Amino acid sequence: MLRDITIGQFYHVASPVHRLDPRVKVVAALVYLISLFVFSSFAGYIVVTVFLLTVITLSRVPFSYIIKGLKPILILLLFTAFFNIFWTRGDVVFQWRFITVTWQGLRKGLFMAMRLIYLIIGSSMLTYTTTPNQLTDAIETLLKPLEKLHVPVHDFAMMMSLALRFIPILLDEANRIINAQSARGADFEEGNLWKRMKAMVSILVPLLVSSVRRAYDLAMAMESRCYHGGAGRTKMKPLKYRTVDGIVYGILVIYFIMILVVTHFIKI
Repeated sequence: MLRDITIGQFYHVASPVHRLDPRVKVVAALVYLISLFVFSSFAGYIVVTVFLLTVITLSRVPFSYIIKGLKPILILLLFTAFFNIFWTRGDVVFQWRFITVTWQGLRKGLFMAMRLIYLIIGSSMLTYTTTPNQLTDAIETLLKPLEKLHVPVHDFAMMMSLALRFIPILLDEANRIINAQSARGADFEEGNLWKRMKAMVSILVPLLVSSVRRAYDLAMAMESRCYHGGAGRTKMKPLKYRTVDGIVYGILVIYFIMILVVTHFIKI
């Protein structure tokens, strides 16, 4: 399962989405995530689906690669759908002994599962198309007005960047540990759920030790170079908006207006 995690990794390919200003992509991701919780109808999902498929097509990230990242949350999806289907009251569709399925439960379970899938895919598209350095610069620039309130914006952006950088490193380390344990006869694919969970301990413990060691080495390296935050620092590649970035902002406004219109006037 650890091999299937693609969230937080940058996908190297030349595409119109990759060339956008990272600030535009951060704002687009926020607008998209907010829009997922505004509507509660099938019409809203149609608008979101068209928008998401357009972004995926323009990003040129393979759809199989995106779907691969959903495998680690499959159990969470099943639990979410299960509890919403069987614990929601309403018009009974099926009933057997203590098991009751309602139309409202089916609708709510489907909506929650779709919302979670769209949430993961949409947030993953940001990291697929934006490098950690670009993402750090975008977050720091967008939050810069908060510095007047003495908010440590640069420190926050740096923590986000380091966290994103650690994801592929830890995944590679986990794969090496799995291969090493498999060469010693460990089996992580067979047995019941409890046996698989016990087998995961032999992966998680050395992975935790390795991550702590890497974090300590990184902290010592930053201290030895007298790193003290972003005060007075300049950027080698300052961010600059282009015409296409303004057009994308306009598309985002139109998209959100469509979501609001669908929410208030179309109840399907």
